[in-house]
Amino acid sequence: MVSGGAGLRAALQDGTGNRGIVGEAEALALPADAEQVAQVLAWCYERGIPVTVRGGGTGLAGGAVPHGGIVLSLERLDRVRSIDPELWRMEVEAGVRTATVHRIALENGLLFPPDPGASEQSTIGGNVATNAGGPHAFGYGVTGNWVTGVEAVVPPGEILTAGGPLRKNVAGLDLTDLLIGSEGTLGIVTSASLRLVPAPEERGLAVAFYPDARAGCEAIATIMGSGIQPAALEFLDRGALASSLGSFPHDAPAAPGFAVIAEADGTAEEVARIQAELFGAMGDGALRAPTLIADRAPIDRLWAWRDGVSIAVTAQRGGKISEDVVVPVERLAEAVDETVRIGERHDLPACSWGHAGDGNLHSSFLVDLADPAEIERGNEAAAEVFAMAMRLGGSISGEHGIGSLKTAYVEEALGPVAVRVQAEVKRVFDPKLLLNPGKKIPLG
Repeated sequence: MVSGGAGLRAALQDGTGNRGIVGEAEALALPADAEQVAQVLAWCYERGIPVTVRGGGTGLAGGAVPHGGIVLSLERLDRVRSIDPELWRMEVEAGVRTATVHRIALENGLLFPPDPGASEQSTIGGNVATNAGGPHAFGYGVTGNWVTGVEAVVPPGEILTAGGPLRKNVAGLDLTDLLIGSEGTLGIVTSASLRLVPAPEERGLAVAFYPDARAGCEAIATIMGSGIQPAALEFLDRGALASSLGSFPHDAPAAPGFAVIAEADGTAEEVARIQAELFGAMGDGALRAPTLIADRAPIDRLWAWRDGVSIAVTAQRGGKISEDVVVPVERLAEAVDETVRIGERHDLPACSWGHAGDGNLHSSFLVDLADPAEIERGNEAAAEVFAMAMRLGGSISGEHGIGSLKTAYVEEALGPVAVRVQAEVKRVFDPKLLLNPGKKIPLG
């Protein structure tokens, strides 16, 4: 256990640190295995000390920011416990990086599809805790769709195994699904059994630019209404494009208002067929004919550009306040346009980008982090985005989780009965309310 120093200071913030969100804690614990995690939790539980679990520190909802007590980092739980290529499965500890899982799977001709951002820093434990998504969640689902079991430490310091390598298991309550997405408030996930699939033979992209969000979202509706099944279906609005198009790795029209990116995967024949279908579906209303990209290197360059959009947007004014709301797909254009209007009301530049097929948009307000008044206006704008999402039939988070930043909005989003039931579940797992306090579940 570390009581001070740079390690503890770094553990007081997560991906929200650029918004000035820093917590406090008395010590940092660095267990090396599940047994040590259980010992730490038992020691803290006996003494009434809060425990905040930390993975890669890339979360964007303040979920790893401690409110006193100790930070329990799982970075040393970094072992691949098993890999069974012939059975399409592997088990990894919580501290294994997402990129490592992707690499090992591909080296064995397999695919682990969930691809949240910051894959070189994010960990499987954090992905499980938030049920993380990413661009390919449209075609493949979120992290929870690929987890068949977990090992977790639960109060007062016991190791629980739920699920495992089985592909089907309906014995008892589904504790695996209950722990997935619980953001460290019910238990500490120390390992996960992951389901894999054979890696697709080929990939191909289709990219089209539109004058505005309405035209782009009509193309998205055409894709889905035509029964085309891309693996990923992304969008960027005018502001996001204005910030990032300078590094776009292919030819693009001047000052477009909206972009749609669709990826096909499968056999070479399937990719060629889907690309041709996408070309037809995305052409109406586009500023020019869609661009088709078939070779691996340019596909990788385009995804690297897409991954950098958040950084490009942030660089415009040095900071941003960004929230990952989700709306029904048919309301996406309304949400994109209203995000801009919300920014105008608060005198802040605004834009959005995200996962079009899921209706998941990252509504962002550009701020000067040295200006407290701008940060306050940005937070007010974010609150309006939550209200907008709920009014449009959506929710306050599509993939980043609730953490501490959105807890105040959970009851409005879910209703009092759902909040009461969740609070009761929390108290069953954690009767002293010491696990990740102040996060995810309003306790009244």
